[in-house]
This record gives sequence, C-alpha cells and structure tokens, in this order.
Amino acid sequence: MRKVFKYSNYNINILLSGLLNISKQEEYISILLSNTNHKEKTPKDYLQYDLIAGVGQSSFLVSNNDSFDNLYKFSNNKKDWLFGYISYDIKNEIENLSSKNVDNFNTNNLFFFVPKYVIIFKNNELKVLTYNNREKTNQFVESLNISFTINKTNNVKLREREDKISYLKKINKIKEHIKKGDIYEMNYCQEFYSESANFSPQSMFLEINKSMQTPFTCFLRVRSKHVLSFSPERYLKKKGNHILSQPIKGTISRGNSYKEDLSNIKFLKKNQKDVSENIMITDLVRNDLSITSLKGKVQVEELCEVYTFDKVHQMITTISSKISSNEKFTDVLKSTFPMGSMTGAPKLKSMELIDLYEEFRRGIFSGSIGYINPNFDFDFSVVIRTILYNLDTRYLSIGVGGAITMKSDPCDEYNECMTKVMPIIKILENK
Repeated sequence: MRKVFKYSNYNINILLSGLLNISKQEEYISILLSNTNHKEKTPKDYLQYDLIAGVGQSSFLVSNNDSFDNLYKFSNNKKDWLFGYISYDIKNEIENLSSKNVDNFNTNNLFFFVPKYVIIFKNNELKVLTYNNREKTNQFVESLNISFTINKTNNVKLREREDKISYLKKINKIKEHIKKGDIYEMNYCQEFYSESANFSPQSMFLEINKSMQTPFTCFLRVRSKHVLSFSPERYLKKKGNHILSQPIKGTISRGNSYKEDLSNIKFLKKNQKDVSENIMITDLVRNDLSITSLKGKVQVEELCEVYTFDKVHQMITTISSKISSNEKFTDVLKSTFPMGSMTGAPKLKSMELIDLYEEFRRGIFSGSIGYINPNFDFDFSVVIRTILYNLDTRYLSIGVGGAITMKSDPCDEYNECMTKVMPIIKILENK
C-alpha cells in the first residue's frame, strides 16, 4: 500500500514547472491539470483536483488486442494507480472496422503505466503517494523546486492534410449520406501537421496552457511521444457506482467585449443546428450508458447548457448513470467508446464513414487520456485541442473537427474548425 506524504502551502505554478522539468529526463509521466484559477462557471462535477500526475513507471501495459480485457486483468492484478490513454483506434477491436489512412504518430490501442509517484494537488496542499520512505520522498519533492528556462518556440510551419476545397466537398458528400438516412450526424476531422517541427514540448505546453486555461489539460510523455492536450471536454468519470458523461457539441468564439460575449452566447443557445446535434449526441450517450446502467438510472442532469472558456463558448450536456457494484469498470468504458461526440449517430455507420472520408488515422486524437485509481474509479477526457509530437521523428499532428448534420453549412463548418484550432496554431507559428 502506498504511503501518503503531505506538504502544505505549495504553489501550483512551481509544481507544474518542476514536473515539466522532470519530464525532460523521465520517459513516463502524465500531468492532468484543471486550471481551477479561472473564474468562469463550470458544469457539475467538472473539476476534481487542481492537478494530478503520475511520475515514472514501475510497470506498464501495452495492448493492441483484447485491450479492455487486458486492462481489467492488469488493474485487478496491480490494484494501484494507473495513468495512460485509450486510442480512438481501439474501435477496431470493439467493432469490425479498420483504417488504412495515414498514421505517422503510430500509437498503440491502449497504454497505461503504474507510476512511482502519484502527485495530487488541491487547495494549496500537495500529496505524494509512493512506496518510498519519507527521506526519499522529500528528495523527490525538493527536485520539483527546480524549474526550467522557457525556450521561445521556433516557427513551426503547418500543412493541411487536405485543402479547403477538398474539405467542403467532403462535407457535401457526408450530407448526402444523411439525406439517404445512412446517418443522422457525423463528426468529421482534418489534420494539420508538420514533418520537421523542432521545439521544446515542455515550453510549448506552458505557453499554450497560459493562453487557453482549459479544465482537462494534459501533458503526457511516453518515451519520445508527447501529447499536449488542452481539452474542455470530459469523456467519462466513475466514482463508486456513479457514472458521469459530459459531451460537448456547439462552439462559438469569445467576443471582444462583455456585450459581444452575451450576444454570442445567445446566438449559440438559439442555434438550431448546434442544439439538434447536441441532443442527438445526448441520445447516443444515454443509449451507451444504458448498456451497463441499472434500470431507470440514466438521467440527463443538464441539457444544452452554454459555458464560457478562455477562447470559446461551448454547449455542454451532463448525463449520469448508476451501475451495479458487480459491473466491471472496463465494461463501462468498452460500451461507451469511442465517445459519441467524436463519432456521430448511429455510431457504427458514422465510424465506417469516418474511415472512408478522413485523410488521417486519428490514433490518440479523439481517444481519451486519464487515470484509474486502486478502487477502479476513473476520470477521462476527450483528446481534442491537442498536439501530438514525436521528439525523435519531429512529426507533429493536430486533429480538429466538428459535427456534420443536415443543417450544416460547409463553409461554417470549416470556419468552426479554424476557431477551435487557431489559438494553438498562432502560438506554434509565432503569429
């Protein structure tokens, strides 16, 4: 059993800087940051910790087949904290699907590691969970006080995997499938990439996080591969037998003034296209949760509520369910994955068309990152607003997309993608 050591009056900025400094040498680290210093209202149960991290690894699980079963066996054997990711492409294990699209990041379907240290920070108190003694833990905490110098990033020139004309044609093709009744809604994504990006992922993470301040921010390093995620969206949270899902559909940029902000919020709330796509995904999530839920225990707690983040306003719905104490936590993940907000409805047909029309293989993008505790409770985000970066190959990938419905205007959809990704691109390109 892990020992718990507490340290009072700790500064989160020093802690984050110290963890990023350690990540330069430590090949396995996951830092999950909620950015609780922002003043905007957030949805129910959105924030659990100010920061939680896993540092180092004593053992790990890599899986590309029977991954959810392997995760259950691994977690049941370890009965310990796990940090890691679930790739979008695990769908190929769940359903009879495959993708031949470009995949230059090359990730496994599932990866989790047991950390040497678990860091939990909340209300200025630092907790370190470890098997080490007090003296060694004190030395580790002392090492967190050594920050690093932020290096201004080089200009990273990004290319689009497909140009705007191709994108617009694809949206019209997807709408033809909707007309024929193949699908009701589909999440279509495009990739911005660079094959020669050269920058410090730690510095880039701090720079973008300072700008975006999202509640499901993550810095994940697995050897040479780095994931810098600035996500506003929770995929799934489990606490005891209570499950929480909070899909996002509907995005509009922040205004230049308080009055313009209110106008944008009003427009988003009344936008029939955004409301309809949010409701469709809500129905899909309700259906997914009902597979493992006790009868009559799936509830929509908040529908199509608009919340404000640093760069955008977003429409969020909160759905909960209650499961039996005998239900495997991995069954809840398997029955809801991939999340409906990143696929469409019906889910299977949408995923088939995603593989057909998209020009890149998603991998970690639109998958999930998070942690599982020894009680098999977990919290996972949706991997969006994210940079995937391989320090060895210098390959960088940013995926971005949106929900396509019958009411979608192709140009509006393209512009919405740019609204979502531009805060990251501007920093990468030093604009």
